[in-house]
Amino acid sequence: MLDVLPELSRATLLSCLDVPRWADAVSAGQPYRDLAELRASAAITLTPEEIRRAMAAHPRIGERATGASRTEQSGVDSAAAEKFHAANAEYEERFGHVFLVCASGRSGEELLANLRSRMSNEPAAELAVAGRELVAIALLRLEKAVA
Repeated sequence: MLDVLPELSRATLLSCLDVPRWADAVSAGQPYRDLAELRASAAITLTPEEIRRAMAAHPRIGERATGASRTEQSGVDSAAAEKFHAANAEYEERFGHVFLVCASGRSGEELLANLRSRMSNEPAAELAVAGRELVAIALLRLEKAVA
């Protein structure tokens, strides 16, 4: 018999990405033989409504984060956090939502440069970028959940 990854509850999946369609799709594919199969199943394109819903569960980069976000944003030191305050406000004014990026393993300066580079995006394109970042975050969280 093949070794398989442990099954994940719907609640665990929703804690990785608060999108019911995504959680249901990932859950329906269980059990997964390996991490590659799980990642392939979980790497879907989110709708604009799903992106907005999932954004509500994420703190701003540079603000006091809790739970998984705290570890993921560990590269944002207090100096970078101060710079993020103004940058987040500018971003939110332009796009109408929080700046979303997969922060794990990246420095505060790197994340701030990413925010600034994305300011020239059109709003619909930026929402799609945020959706891809949400899925990247979810994939990292899934890996931790099955580890």
